[in-house]
Amino acid sequence: MEKAYDLVIRGGTVVDGTGAAAFEADVAVKDGLIAAAGRIAGSGAEEIDARGLVVTPGFVDVHTHYDGQATWDERMQPSSWHGVTTVVMGNCGVGFAPCRPDDHDRLIRLMEGVEDIPFPVLADGLPWNWESYPEYVEQLAKRRFDVDVGSMLPHAALRVFVMGQRGVDREPATEADVDAMAAIARRAMEAGAIGFGTSRTLNHRSSDGSPIATLTAGEDELTGIALGMAAAGRGVLQFVSDFNDPEAEFDMLQRLVERSGRPLSFSLLQSPRHPEQYRYLLDRLSAAKARGLEMRAQVATRPVGVLFGLELTANPFSSHPSYRAIKDLPLDERVARLRDPEFRARLLAEEAESARAPGLSPMRSWERIYLMGEEPDYEPTAETSIAAMAQREGRDVYEIALDHMLTKDGRGMLYLPLLNYADYSLEPAYEMLQHECVVPGLSDGGAHVGMICDGSFPTTNIVHWTRDRTRGPKIPLERMVKAQCRDTAETVGLYDRGLLSPGYRADINVIDYDRLTLKAPQVAYDLPSGGRRLIQRADGYRATIVAGEVTYRDGEPTGALPGRLLRGAQPEPAAMAAE
Repeated sequence: MEKAYDLVIRGGTVVDGTGAAAFEADVAVKDGLIAAAGRIAGSGAEEIDARGLVVTPGFVDVHTHYDGQATWDERMQPSSWHGVTTVVMGNCGVGFAPCRPDDHDRLIRLMEGVEDIPFPVLADGLPWNWESYPEYVEQLAKRRFDVDVGSMLPHAALRVFVMGQRGVDREPATEADVDAMAAIARRAMEAGAIGFGTSRTLNHRSSDGSPIATLTAGEDELTGIALGMAAAGRGVLQFVSDFNDPEAEFDMLQRLVERSGRPLSFSLLQSPRHPEQYRYLLDRLSAAKARGLEMRAQVATRPVGVLFGLELTANPFSSHPSYRAIKDLPLDERVARLRDPEFRARLLAEEAESARAPGLSPMRSWERIYLMGEEPDYEPTAETSIAAMAQREGRDVYEIALDHMLTKDGRGMLYLPLLNYADYSLEPAYEMLQHECVVPGLSDGGAHVGMICDGSFPTTNIVHWTRDRTRGPKIPLERMVKAQCRDTAETVGLYDRGLLSPGYRADINVIDYDRLTLKAPQVAYDLPSGGRRLIQRADGYRATIVAGEVTYRDGEPTGALPGRLLRGAQPEPAAMAAE
C-alpha cells in the first residue's frame, strides 16, 4: 500500500521557527515540502522517532564563502555538519564571476588574501568553465549539494571585469563604467543571483597586500549597481564596512535603499577600538525601520577570533628565527625539533621579529589569548588567559603556549578573540541579538581555512545562547531558532523556508538538545592539492533533512544530495500568501 507521506517525524518537541512556544507534534513531509504538523494519522515511507528530541527548521546561513568549494565539492562542510540546510555565498565582494581568463590569478589572490584560502587550492580546484556571472550560475545549476546554495554577485569581480587594472587600482568609475556594472548587475539578478556583496574595509586585502578593489568605490557607482538590481526587480545588498565615519557611512547606505528599494544588510561587530559604536548603528537601524526601510545587521554570535597552531597559518613563534628555519618541515619533524631541549631553549630565548606577532600588541596581548580545549569556551574569562596562567604558575607565556601546541602530537591550538569581546564578555552580542533588525550571520563558512573556524556558529547559537551560558542571560530556544531560520531566510528573500508549516520547504533538523555538543576545531587535508583547512564538528544532530531527504544521520552523510542552486528570491508558499 502506498504511504500517505514520504517522511513522518514522530513525537518531537517542535520549535517551528515562528518564535511561538514549542509544542509536541508529528511533522509530515511530501514531495519536498511540509505536508502537515500536528497529530499525523497517515504513515510515512520513512519515519523518525523524535520522542525526547527537538525538531526545528533547517538553519539558513546568509554569510558564507563557498564560492570556490561549490564548484568542486558536493558537501558544504563544515556548515552542513551544523544543521545548516541553506547557504549564501559571494559575500564581502569576493568571488569568481564575472572574470576574464587573464584575471583568474588576480581573483584567486584576492580570495587568498581576504578569506585565507590558499592559491594552490583555488588554482587546482576551480574549473573556470565560465566567464560571465550567468555562465557561473549555470555551471552551479548542474551540480548537486547537501544544502541549497545561493550566490551573490561579488563587487570586486564585477569591478575588475568592467574596469580592468583601473578597478584594481581603485580609480573612480566613469559614467560608462557605472552603466556597464549596472547592466551586468541586472543580468546577474535575472540569472538568479541572491543579491550583490561588497566590502569597504581595510581588513580585506589581496595576498600581495593591496586593498580590495571596492574599498573606495563611490556612491555613484554603488547607486548605479543598486539601480541595475532595481531594474530587475530583485536582489539584496550586502555590505561590510569599517564605518570610520559611522554617520556618513550609514547615511549613504540608507540613501542606497531609498533610491533602489532593495533590502540591505551589513556586518555589525563590537570593535575594541570603538567599543560603543555598535549602539549608534543599532539606533540608526531602528530609525530606518520606523521609516519603512528594509535594513538589517548581520552579527556574530560569539567572538570573531583567530586560532594559532603548528598546523595553522600562524603561531606565536612564526617570526622567531629558529622556528622560521624549520617551518617547512613536516609536522612530525617540527614537533620532534620543538621537543628537543636544546632547540627549545634557543627558541624560547629569542624574540619575535614581527610587531604583529601574538602577544606583542594590545589587541593580541597574552591577556587575550587562551588555550583551546577539547570543549571550546567561547566566552572565556580574563582569569583563564595564558597571561593569567603564567602569573599563577610562575612560568613564561611562550613556554605555556609551546607546551599546549605540542599536545596531540603538535595539534594543540590557541584562541585569540578579536571582535565582540572588548570587555571579556559577550554582552554586546547579547544586546545586538535583542534588536529587531539583527540576524545571526558572519560565519564565513568555507573561508579562513588556516586561521578561523566559525562555520559552527549555528551550533553555538543553540548550545551557548539557549542552554549553557553562565555569564549572563540566555536567549529562549524559540527565539534563537526563529532568528537562525526564518529571520535569516527573510533577510535574503527566501520566503519559502524557515518555518515548519504546510507548504514550506521540508528543511528540518532533529536535534538531541540535551547532548548537542560542539567539538574542538581540527585540521583536515582534504582540499584540492591536499590543501589544509580547519573544520569543526558537533554531536547531537540526529538527522538533518533537505527538501524532504535525510542528508545526515548523527553527523554522518547519508549520500543524499538534494540541494540545488537557488535562483534568486523564493516566494512564500501560495497557500500562506493567500491568508
